[in-house]
This record gives sequence, structure tokens and C-alpha cells, in this order.
Amino acid sequence: MALLQLRNIYRTYHIGEVYVHALNGVDFDVEKNEYLSIMGPSGSGKSTLMNIIGCLDTPTKGSYELDGQSIHREKGDESGTAGDDQLAYIRNHKIGFIFQTFNLLPRMTALHNVELPLIYGGVPKRERMERARTALENVQLVDRMYHHPNELSGGQRQRVAVARALVNNPSIILADEPTGNLDSKTSSDIMDLIDKLHEQGNTIILVTHEHDIAARAHRVVHMLDGKINEDNMKKK
Repeated sequence: MALLQLRNIYRTYHIGEVYVHALNGVDFDVEKNEYLSIMGPSGSGKSTLMNIIGCLDTPTKGSYELDGQSIHREKGDESGTAGDDQLAYIRNHKIGFIFQTFNLLPRMTALHNVELPLIYGGVPKRERMERARTALENVQLVDRMYHHPNELSGGQRQRVAVARALVNNPSIILADEPTGNLDSKTSSDIMDLIDKLHEQGNTIILVTHEHDIAARAHRVVHMLDGKINEDNMKKK
């Protein structure tokens, strides 16, 4: 069974008197330990698809299963749709998020930013500290763990974000334009780190508009007008 399965996914937004069809019947599977990138022009639906995969948004229509659990079903399906508490648990325990804008809290140290998912998960303080420190060690940033975001470079802040994404040992890492605010050298360093995460067994789904970044993945999905236009797997 695939790690995640999306069938006939639609997402429509009602803005004033206008209906915007962001996704128009997407069928999409991801296997465990895949490394794939999602590309497409602005408005193609790639960010909406990422938000649905990450349980940050829900489909208007269609079904979604993640790691054997029903996230969303068509109306009338007895298996139903995951509730808010279930979705919060999934976001906190099964998915690690890496954002273009880092999304770090400015008044917290790097260590405390990495701890946040563990706080939400009710992990005891001593264990939180140990796990957050280990996560920062894994991204070569333990010597900056008591620094605040404004005391870190862009690349260091993104490393903190990567550590935070990893601290709960998620099933999937979702990276939304993770190098968008970084220079080319720092971008390469961050992508080397993401490559390493995949080699260690993580499933990586990456949204990017940069072809050289997308080329790092083993599978490249192109979106257009809310649909998957191409789905290319690299030959081994």
C-alpha cells in the first residue's frame, strides 16, 4: 500500500461571487521513502496540493488516505473524514514541515523553536530538550542552539526549521520552496541536507519552481490548471 493516496481530489474556493478551482481531479500516490518534487507555474495548484497532503486544507471532493488512515472521504462514505483533533495529531506526529519563510518564533532560541512540536505533543521537558538538541546536532547547528533567529543567517534559520521538521520522526517531510530565500551556495547546502534525510529513509515531497532543485528528486510531478500534467520517474 502507498504511504499516501489521493483519488479524484478537487479543491474549490468561493471568493465573493467567484469560484476558483484550484484542483480539478487529482489522482496521486506516494510510496514510502520516495523523493519527489512538484513543479508548476503560479496558480497551477501545487501549493494547494501540498496543503492538502499536509492536512492544512481539506478537499472539496475526493478521498485521501495517509499511512493507512482515512483523512477525507466522499460524502456518504461510512469511513468518514478525520476530525480536527485527528488532523492536529497527524500534522504534529506524521508530517514535518519546512517552509520558505522558516516560520520561526523570533523571541525563542533555536532550541526552543525545535522543541515546539514536542510541547504540542505533551512530551516531558527533559525528553524534549534531549530530542531537540539531537535534532540540532543532526543539522550541524548545536553550537547555535541558544541563539535567536535574528542572530542566525538565512541558512542557519532553515537548518533550525529542518531540525524542527525532524524532531517528531515524521512519516513525510513536506518542503515548500525551502531554498526560495537563500543564495545559491546556501541553497546547495540545504539541499545536500535534504538529500541526506532521504538517504536515511525519510519520504520527501518538495514544492519548487527551480529546475535544478527539482532535479535532485527521483520523481518530478508537473502541475497545470489544477491537474497533474506530467509525472516522471527517473530511471535507476
